[in-house]
Amino acid sequence: MSVRIDDMDRKILSEMQRDAGQSLDEIAKRVSSSKTPVWNRIRKLRDAGVIGQQTVILDAEALGFEACFFVLIRTSAHDAEWQQAFLNALKARPEVQEAHRLAGDIDYILKVRVKNARAYDVFYQALISEVRVHNVTALLSMEEIKSTVALPLADLP
Repeated sequence: MSVRIDDMDRKILSEMQRDAGQSLDEIAKRVSSSKTPVWNRIRKLRDAGVIGQQTVILDAEALGFEACFFVLIRTSAHDAEWQQAFLNALKARPEVQEAHRLAGDIDYILKVRVKNARAYDVFYQALISEVRVHNVTALLSMEEIKSTVALPLADLP
């Protein structure tokens, strides 16, 4: 990490993780500071790459995306050409919310959010028509128990 994070930075980052839509005045009040020093710290953290893109978290179920699948992929191809085709296929599909390359028996895990099982099958058929995979296992999430993008800032040195 190229920027030093102190207690005030942690408080500001915690507030922004809790609700990035707060005004600068609200953040300053909640961290017991004034607006200008808070703004300077936020700018410093953005410039250092600590604060990235800010976005809105939508309620998937409220919008009709009721099915969340975790897709485990094993492949027998590991060459650069296959990896690029796979990466392109994933980037082209908005249903893929997360994709991770893993160590171990499973090569990749995807988090795929769709309206229902039929929509997942459409996604699956499109994916396997573009890239060859050895084995695919889809696990339907029955209940989301915890979901956060917040980092455990108290663990920072």
